[in-house]
Amino acid sequence: QVQLVESGGGLVQPGGSLRLSCAASGTRRMINFMGWYRQAPGKQREMVATITNTNGGRITYADSLKGRFTISRDNAGNTVYLQMNSLKPEDTAVYYCTVVVQGLGNYWGQGTQVTVSS
Repeated sequence: QVQLVESGGGLVQPGGSLRLSCAASGTRRMINFMGWYRQAPGKQREMVATITNTNGGRITYADSLKGRFTISRDNAGNTVYLQMNSLKPEDTAVYYCTVVVQGLGNYWGQGTQVTVSS
């Protein structure tokens, strides 16, 4: 059973930073793809950033977040991070980690709340 454990969310003031982590466990299969999505109240879930563990680690960001958010992963390819800087109130959302495990499919974390407020 693949499990994703997210951490690092919380309350931060505008202009502050947070670093989210997501650790995958429960499989020895290769994780091909890792990413972060978010869902604000009353809105659809949207892609924040993704990174592949193949093709040299291709990274994709939502256009509106480029320059403020940085996705990365550990060398083992089992943990993905999201560094969020210059946070704005509109970044408030539940942030979800997702992975695609070779031969098993797509998995989602339980979500971690990020609140940007003074």
